[in-house]
Amino acid sequence: MRLILPFVLFLAACQQNPKTQNSITTTQISANELKTINAHRPDVFSFSRHDEVKATHLDLELKVNFKQKILEGFVVVKYTVLNPEAKHLVLDTRDLKIKKVEALVEQKNKKIQWRKGDTIAGLGTELIIDLPADHSAIKIHYQTKPEASGLQWLEPEKTSGKKYPYLFTQSQAIHARSWIPVQDTPSVRLTYNAKIQIKPGLRVVMSADNNNQKTTDGLHVFSMNQAIPAYLIALAAGNIEYQKISEHVTVFAEQQDLSAAVYEFATTEAMITATESMYGKYRWGQYDLLVLPPSFPFGGMENPKLSHITPTIIAGDRSLDSLIAHELAHSWSGNLVTNALWQDAWLNEGFTSYIESRIVEAVHGRERMMMEATLAYQSLLDEMNTLNEDMQKLVNPASTSDPDDYFSAVSYDKGRFFLEWMEQQVGRKAFDQFLIQYFDHFAFKSVSTDEMIKYLQQNLIKKHPDKITVQQVNTWLHQPGMPAFFNPPSTLRFDRVKQSANRWSTGIIKATDINTTEWITQEWLHFLRALPKQMTFSQLQELDTALHLTQRQNSEIAHDWLLIAINNQYQPAYSRLIDYLTSIGRVKLIKPLYQAMMQKNELHNLALNIYQKARPGYHNIAIQQLDVIVRLDGTHE
Repeated sequence: MRLILPFVLFLAACQQNPKTQNSITTTQISANELKTINAHRPDVFSFSRHDEVKATHLDLELKVNFKQKILEGFVVVKYTVLNPEAKHLVLDTRDLKIKKVEALVEQKNKKIQWRKGDTIAGLGTELIIDLPADHSAIKIHYQTKPEASGLQWLEPEKTSGKKYPYLFTQSQAIHARSWIPVQDTPSVRLTYNAKIQIKPGLRVVMSADNNNQKTTDGLHVFSMNQAIPAYLIALAAGNIEYQKISEHVTVFAEQQDLSAAVYEFATTEAMITATESMYGKYRWGQYDLLVLPPSFPFGGMENPKLSHITPTIIAGDRSLDSLIAHELAHSWSGNLVTNALWQDAWLNEGFTSYIESRIVEAVHGRERMMMEATLAYQSLLDEMNTLNEDMQKLVNPASTSDPDDYFSAVSYDKGRFFLEWMEQQVGRKAFDQFLIQYFDHFAFKSVSTDEMIKYLQQNLIKKHPDKITVQQVNTWLHQPGMPAFFNPPSTLRFDRVKQSANRWSTGIIKATDINTTEWITQEWLHFLRALPKQMTFSQLQELDTALHLTQRQNSEIAHDWLLIAINNQYQPAYSRLIDYLTSIGRVKLIKPLYQAMMQKNELHNLALNIYQKARPGYHNIAIQQLDVIVRLDGTHE
């Protein structure tokens, strides 16, 4: 998943206390209290005791009900008993209505005892099921609630086609439990089959082997034969079309978006080929891309076999397709080898960001990779300035009640630069060979930082003791900021861009004299970020008139320009700002704009009015963050 900005979700605000068969402790607790309560569990963010009984396979049968905004049906859970003394299968749930639980004994359904245990705000409710004597599969009949945090139900007007409703899931980090009772921890990997019933004429796709045919009865059948953690189970349903564009790649999208997406993602097969040449065979069969409606809160989500992609990267010139490289890279780092706990998120995102850079270099050239590295490094420094020292460490010792707190530029880009530094120390050939061995050794497993570092010591550091030391590795992992021995990225093309910005801002040249003819998105971003923080109205108007900035449809360039407009209260851009914030829901792009408006008293009402209009179209994940920023009473703390 490509986030870039840190996420702090306040899921407690959206929790409802379910009625249960027995008493429940519903608790609003601190991170340290959560750690103490869950000390006996292998994952502090999961009720599951998967060290005793571990789920291994799911059979899902669900009906999509757009009218009531629910999924209804059952899941059959197969499992392995690791502790002979274990008496229960413990699953995670959040806002699920459990109707009945049965054991599948000799092809017959037999009711078994179950109860709901503790409810902890943010985590949900534990579901405790008595194990059948013969350890037969367990069938759970249930339905979701309309407010399920992992589901977004869109009315037709919120889609591109405007005619049909749409549903999509977002399970990472711990939202799978809001639509499937499951052991919702990255430590547990399982296979699954699914039968999804929907209104005939619409299509369902999943993170599985997709059948590229519309059915006459609305029943869609899927199979995922490779074991994955629950956060990678994904589903989308709506008026979805598709076009196969290469051996591995099919693009799914609404008809209105399909042709543009097909053009934008044309290099995906070349990316797969390039990655295979570096890190070994792609092991997932198909690699499909689903372009979601604009409310999707992330850039992309690496659901295996079907990455979910924001439409905001469709720029018309493929200049933002490094996001595709990122989600593809997860097919090795994250999906194939997964962080065992969310505290180790850098094992997913840092490795993936490094491989992303290698893919971009192979497909688009070293110069573009270096420009993106330079932008990422500057963003990393800016973000670390807002974080405490613990949050600046790759191995983050801070306690938190929300695993999304571990997804910051530190886990992504500091992790990436750590791997890049190791490559520079031992040489690309040796480092690539290490990564190939690492992915093979831990394939389809979940690993901790300790396990990864032990493997690193045995298979890289010992082979190159004069190039990498344990002390240097510990500096990367356990110290805040960036190591003094790291050399930051830079590029001559950015030097020339910055020179143009300086020459204009000091009055040496006019905006019309800036030669932007061959600039790509990354150069535009560097130019906008190199401008003075404070500018006059006439300066902004000159830039806008010469470079047509307010009219830019490239979402990244528009974001940076609108941020400048807010900070300088450049009113001619406000209509574009309103359109921008009411048409997309990608948190990375919209959250900083609301934050900037709320930092200026004069713009509080503008922010509130835009948000009230846009909020119904935002995903729950976005709403939980933005409600805190744009206080609905118009005040700001």
